[in-house]
Amino acid sequence: MRIVTNEALVKRNRKIATRLFFFSLGVLILGFFLANGNLLGLIPEDAIDPQVYMLFMPVVLLVGLVTTLISVRMTNLWIRVPRPEDAIAEGLKGVSSKNVLYNYFHFPARHVLITQQAIFPIVTRFQDGKFTVKGKKWRAHKGPIGTIFTLFRLDGIGNPFLEAEQAKKYLEYIIEDYDKTIPVQPLVVFVDSRAQLEIEDPIYPVLYADSKKTPSLKNYLKEFGENIEQLSGKNREEFLEEFEAATL
Repeated sequence: MRIVTNEALVKRNRKIATRLFFFSLGVLILGFFLANGNLLGLIPEDAIDPQVYMLFMPVVLLVGLVTTLISVRMTNLWIRVPRPEDAIAEGLKGVSSKNVLYNYFHFPARHVLITQQAIFPIVTRFQDGKFTVKGKKWRAHKGPIGTIFTLFRLDGIGNPFLEAEQAKKYLEYIIEDYDKTIPVQPLVVFVDSRAQLEIEDPIYPVLYADSKKTPSLKNYLKEFGENIEQLSGKNREEFLEEFEAATL
């Protein structure tokens, strides 16, 4: 399988996430010392005008809160392991070398897999908890403490099917001038093998990246390929060339 990753974007966003973390940490530490400087004897009582203090402190805390939330979100997306692109590639070891996986080029489709049978926009989830999906509804099984940690870590499950639908529509739009008959099948893939899924009639396939778990991405693609005609080699190569030229 050929893998094409937007390394420049990955590197840039990892750097931003790291810098935001240290910046937000510095702002929060500054706010702590400003709020408690008098009590600790670090700041003379008359060093800061009370009116300036009352105006400045909320701004510091707000900046610290906002940058912390952004850095946590970006850390989840760009630094947290297992990395989605690595987990997908690992789970698809041994598949046809003609398949191509594109990472971080076609937003809102963060990962796009093109096989001989179809185009698969892949929505990933890094969560390692227990989840139930029935039809189009998702439910996370967490106690009160787990819910509180989810709020702080910004790692709620969200609505993967909504993201999958948006990715599908985008890819259908960018290939409509080439061939509207090419199947576009969105997938939801959990990259952490510790996730526990209870799946009942999902509107889109919900899979594990880990090929040792069921249902796995690798096995799904194998079964999918057995039930649909392949694109001709010539048409497929022409499509890939035009797809990459137009979108990378």
